Amino acid sequence: MTVDKELEKLSRLTPPAATPEARARALAAAMQAFDTAENNAPAAQGNAKGWRQSSIINWIWSPIMNKKFLAGSALATLLVIPAAGYLTIELTRNGSPIVDQTEIAGDLSKSEASKQPAATVGQPVTIAPQAPAGNASLAEQSVADAQAPQDKEAPALAKPDSSQTSEFDANDIAALTNKPEGSAAALGAAKRSAPAAPGIAPQRQLAEPMAAIAPSPAPPAEGRVQIQLDPDRERFANAAANPIKSVATDPVSTFSADVDSASYAFVRRSLTGGAMPDPLSVRVEEMINYFPYDWPGPDNAEQPFKATVTVMPTPWNHDTELMHVAIKGYDIAPATTPHANLVFLIDVSGSMDEPDKLPLLKSAFRLLVNRLKPDDTVSIVTYAGNAGTVLTPTRVAEKSKILSAIDRLEPGGSTGGAEGIEAAYDLAKQGFVKDGVNRVMLATDGDFNVGPSSDEDLKRIIEERRKDGIFLTVLGFGRGNLNDSLMQTLAQNGNGSAAYIDTLAEAQKTLVEEAGSTLFPIASDVKFQVEFNPERIAEYRLIGYETRALKREDFNNDRVDAGDIGSGHSVTAIYEITPKGSPAVMNDDLRYGAADKAPAAAADSAHHGELAFVKMRYKKPGEDKSALITTPVDDNNAVTTLDAAPQDVRFSVAVAAFGQKLSHVAAVDAYSYQAIADLAAASRGTDAFGYRSDFLGLIRLADGLSQR
Repeated sequence: MTVDKELEKLSRLTPPAATPEARARALAAAMQAFDTAENNAPAAQGNAKGWRQSSIINWIWSPIMNKKFLAGSALATLLVIPAAGYLTIELTRNGSPIVDQTEIAGDLSKSEASKQPAATVGQPVTIAPQAPAGNASLAEQSVADAQAPQDKEAPALAKPDSSQTSEFDANDIAALTNKPEGSAAALGAAKRSAPAAPGIAPQRQLAEPMAAIAPSPAPPAEGRVQIQLDPDRERFANAAANPIKSVATDPVSTFSADVDSASYAFVRRSLTGGAMPDPLSVRVEEMINYFPYDWPGPDNAEQPFKATVTVMPTPWNHDTELMHVAIKGYDIAPATTPHANLVFLIDVSGSMDEPDKLPLLKSAFRLLVNRLKPDDTVSIVTYAGNAGTVLTPTRVAEKSKILSAIDRLEPGGSTGGAEGIEAAYDLAKQGFVKDGVNRVMLATDGDFNVGPSSDEDLKRIIEERRKDGIFLTVLGFGRGNLNDSLMQTLAQNGNGSAAYIDTLAEAQKTLVEEAGSTLFPIASDVKFQVEFNPERIAEYRLIGYETRALKREDFNNDRVDAGDIGSGHSVTAIYEITPKGSPAVMNDDLRYGAADKAPAAAADSAHHGELAFVKMRYKKPGEDKSALITTPVDDNNAVTTLDAAPQDVRFSVAVAAFGQKLSHVAAVDAYSYQAIADLAAASRGTDAFGYRSDFLGLIRLADGLSQR
């Protein structure tokens, strides 16, 4: 198609009755397009110039002589419509694919594009807005756009000026960049020069980052941009549910305390998003421990824990019983809380550029800062490729300085978490408060992809740095590439805890309402060990705590790390136990070990009536030697019906049943969601913050989703 024909078409489609001003604007655009066309097609220069001299003057001045005028907006509309029609014909004729996964936000100038290396297959492509070049055609700019490499995790794109934003999408580029003639450039230039018709909304701007856009694995056709979405990369620890164990051969159960709540919040987000949660994401103990309970607590800090044990019938199996162990930690009065030295270690990589990640994170930390005392100190370290100190230790009395530093955080780059962890611990050590709380608060989506990034590598770093007496809190944000497995590893091995923040309300719960238990530890390396009496109990199964299991000998080994408990924390463990002689017993009696299967202590008449013996070890903050608390369990701890159990006990049992059902534990297959909801509703209690009512809503959602 020649330039002459294209101009002739443009002349026919532009009414001579247009105003001189409108036609002059159109002429300027056409002249610019001609210049480009002439440069690209020297053989056509003579025809183009000659036609211009003989025809264009008449085209401009004839409407003046006839004194016929139309509104400029009508001309603009008629300029755009033929260009759009031509584009549609070309797309149909060439069989170009329809790509609707992105929008082009602005034009990239040829001069700027020439500075960028060519994009390669397997490298993420993002088209960034730039000011348009003076004489660059749309085709040239489109090629430049395709050649501009951007990291997948680049910072959020600046919003382009609407007057400089191309109205073409990726399909337009795919068609135009394959056309060698100058006609495509002419139409593109005319279209961009024409004002928008009244009543037509401007092209929607790119409001969200393009971090999830990557090229197709197959080599794209020359001059085309192919895009696809990255698959989810969420990772969870693969831990099978605890098996039923025979007391005759394995009478002792040992595990570490766990006060994390990340699993419950993640399950909630999945269900409210219309999907059943990944069974691997369900940790039943974290779901149980998410809720505040009114367990009896200790009278003073000298013995920081008190255990309350209840034995009751199992709601999902009439032939077994539940042994419910509730531990309540000493609650430090707010007026006596020690000074806090906190380091916010914040992931600002490109993957955090989503509304439920960095923006939510910033709001969450603002809530926490407002909760702290004036003498507490806050530091901020960020990491994205390289770690950097945003704020050196600053007293909360200078709150505006801290909040301003938080507000300035912007995402960009890849994720080099190991360097950030090292820098944060160095800063925490620099501002260390003796007899105070020294804590690193890591906030991330868990995507560590630069430097040491394996769970084991980062675990070793954390294990080394915890020797400095610095605690760790891990806060997870967002979906898509959440590395929950790594977050759990860091929390469990760094004297810390983990939470998942999916809403600002969850941030309020974790960082404000439960600030004491989140920030102020009362004990470290907390371990539990339960020994069952084989004369009374045949089998048992620990519900949850699969990722917290310890060896029997670890209980008395003070060198073995375990969970940490904060001020006012409650910890709940539930065993399903099978009494001796119950038809629910799964294991046969031993043929050769019957005579010596019972420990000597259990055969003693003084312990004959006991069902089990609960032991707990813990270290006070700053101490290396553990202390021991013991609690015998006998018939005095038992109730004959489930309804006779305390209200909070029954509600926690409902949560345990729900968690097991979500994680596909066979023991609760026959126990319906409706039965769980009935048990939870009957034991909901006062529910001051509405957490239990929300839980009932989750049961209903799971019931509906499971029937699809």
